[in-house]
Amino acid sequence: MRKDASTATNQAPTPYTAEQIQVLEGLEGVRKRPAMYIGSTGPDGLHHLLYEVVDNSVDEALAGRCTQIDVVLHKDGSATVIDNGAGIPVDPIPKIGRPAVEVVLTTLHAGGKFGGGGYKISGGLHGVGVSVTNALSEWLEVEVWRDGKAWKQRFARGKKTAALAKTGSTRKTGTRVTFKPDRQVMTATDFDAATIAQRLDDIAYLNKGLVITIRDERSGEDKTFKHAGGIAELVANLNRTKTKLTAVMHTVKERDGVEVECALQYNESYLEHMLTYVNTIPTTEGGTHLAGFRTALTRAVNDHARRSGLLKNGDPTLSGDDVREGLTAVLSIKLPEPQF
Repeated sequence: MRKDASTATNQAPTPYTAEQIQVLEGLEGVRKRPAMYIGSTGPDGLHHLLYEVVDNSVDEALAGRCTQIDVVLHKDGSATVIDNGAGIPVDPIPKIGRPAVEVVLTTLHAGGKFGGGGYKISGGLHGVGVSVTNALSEWLEVEVWRDGKAWKQRFARGKKTAALAKTGSTRKTGTRVTFKPDRQVMTATDFDAATIAQRLDDIAYLNKGLVITIRDERSGEDKTFKHAGGIAELVANLNRTKTKLTAVMHTVKERDGVEVECALQYNESYLEHMLTYVNTIPTTEGGTHLAGFRTALTRAVNDHARRSGLLKNGDPTLSGDDVREGLTAVLSIKLPEPQF
């Protein structure tokens, strides 16, 4: 028996009225669609939660206010990030009336990186950052040391459970954030120490002189990263098992508030190994900075070859692939308003 094709079309459509419009308050949207903010709820997203906190501390180092960052992985699945920066402000924000630290942890697009003068250079510019970490944590506790006083506040799944409270006096400055990823949202909650250590090591190379430690209480392992040679040391380390054709070439230039630092070295392999960063954030998908570097390198090598007589008149120029064969390079850009 043939179905009546008009049956479906004769059904009354579901009404669409104002009652169907949902307004998610605070950080509820993050908990509803976490992958929009951290990419996934698996291992990559889990580590993203930690890196958001670490990047805030790195921004303090970029601002010249922090010399050490400590990361601790606890046995209960929580993690702590401590820095000796200036400490997140605790005074009330005008027009809002709530402590700045509370607003930063509970409000998207809130922070000192939108032209307010808090940071000239920053890796965290999307304004979600640590508030997303708070939203996707079973609990989060923040301690702030600044202006001779110590402060503490605790949150649960993005909402404060207590008001910001002064806990005493102190001579130190900085911030400590401890959080436990929420199993109700995250499908992965077990931090991988090796993955985190690699990221912290990269940060130490990109911020020469900065001391970064990681302590894994689950295994009892401790590591410290400090690289006085910066990215030049990183290139040398990447080439440590290869036959080198040149010394490490390193340069730093600044123009119009933009700092460009590059280190490169050629080896006997046929492969190109290129790492790029913007404000210490890895740019694995490249960008205009990588394209510009490759174009400039090809042009510079060809110009040198012509001037030195290695290329005669009428000889074809070297291609970009030719120039980058056996190249190991690290490019680090620091600028006020990057577009990630």
